[in-house]
Amino acid sequence: MTWNDLIALSPILILALSSAALLLAGAWWPRRQALMGLGCLAALSAALVAGVLEPPTEEISALFSAGPYARYFTLLWSLVAALTLLISLRYGRERRFSAGEYSALVLFAAAGMALLSSAISLVGLFLGLEAFTLVLYILIAFHRREERGAEAALKYLVLGAVATGFLAFGIALIYTSSGTFLLPEALAGLDPQGGLRPLALLGWGMLLVALGFKLSLVPFHLWTPDVYQGAPVPVTGLLATGSKGAVLAVLVTLGAGLESGWAELRPLLGVLCALSLLVGTLCALRQDNLKRLLAYAAVVQMGYLLLALMAEGGAGSGALIFYLTAYVVMSLGVFAVIASFSSAAGEAQALEDYRGLGLRHPLRGAALAVFLLALAGIPPTAGFMGKFVIFVAALEAGLVLLVVVGVVASLISVYYYLRVVIVLFSPDAEEAGLSPARGEESFVIAFCLAATLILGILPGPLLGVIAALIP
Repeated sequence: MTWNDLIALSPILILALSSAALLLAGAWWPRRQALMGLGCLAALSAALVAGVLEPPTEEISALFSAGPYARYFTLLWSLVAALTLLISLRYGRERRFSAGEYSALVLFAAAGMALLSSAISLVGLFLGLEAFTLVLYILIAFHRREERGAEAALKYLVLGAVATGFLAFGIALIYTSSGTFLLPEALAGLDPQGGLRPLALLGWGMLLVALGFKLSLVPFHLWTPDVYQGAPVPVTGLLATGSKGAVLAVLVTLGAGLESGWAELRPLLGVLCALSLLVGTLCALRQDNLKRLLAYAAVVQMGYLLLALMAEGGAGSGALIFYLTAYVVMSLGVFAVIASFSSAAGEAQALEDYRGLGLRHPLRGAALAVFLLALAGIPPTAGFMGKFVIFVAALEAGLVLLVVVGVVASLISVYYYLRVVIVLFSPDAEEAGLSPARGEESFVIAFCLAATLILGILPGPLLGVIAALIP
């Protein structure tokens, strides 16, 4: 690895080295607030370097890219890590989290997500994916006195190990058919004239199974509600945003390397998309636990993003990146509000726990209502604009039937999101003693709320930036 490669990797190195430093510091300096604050500062530093540093090379050891597309997602995941640590300050203190270990794991997860988003090789894809997946196994069970957390981590570990097996075997088959790990050369096995085409299709099918697990696509979604419910709220937010977003980012890179796009795998992707939209919607209707409801709603959201991936071309990729960015902001805002409503006694998860909270805490209640309505696609939020550009791109690509399914799913989703809003602002005779939101929690909520509204009202600047990033 050359000096230029190290400079190009500097944002990810800041995350990884800061992670190691915080892990060591936590062993002899157990000050929770200070360590988490330093972790947040390190994540912001990585985001700043990714945003302003022009790397001397755009390719790192034929494994990762350092171009504008890779730096955009490195910046995004660094910001997600910083916001996650901010909403973990009070939450972690009340549960006596080891701040050095927790901050180190969050930063290392962000580094793995940045590596996956930057991958231009199947080896880089495997390394990046497993780097943050291994971290999430630990973070999900980080609250040692929470039995549901241990159960959730075990389910994620077992199913994750199966997905890793599919991923490794799929990569092996792709290598056998093409003779290389590099993209787009590794896609050569899909050539209709190639003698190893069936092997290549099987390999790419197995790879999609593994990535479908990470994205919670139906029928690989069964772990999602249990893991969402059992994991600490800030970790659930990180899992719902960065973990899935990084996989989608690398899928855009894979699609860009295919001469015919995803045409060869479009029937399979179409089935996964339709099932995710329909099954996720129907399951969300029956939920009385907010975190489980959000888990099934996330399955539906992944269906919309898969629809954008299938649309292909500049319009489809641009729509995917825009809605992915909006989804990250909206989803992280929801979990920030949930974290602010939690106490040392536990999290408010049942919908009845939220009855009347919007009346007693109007600012947080209003913010949560905006985030939920944005996820439902109500204007003038980022959710509406994101779904609009996805449906337009899909119609241009001829995916009319899937667009109809998506519109129907979106209309039905208004019911289960609005149900939470109604409970929030329903009168309740019992006065629950909740502490006011801390400053850092209020900052994260305000930041996500402002971004949700700005991206819905003025999407043009971000769409322009994204148009210049598409690989």
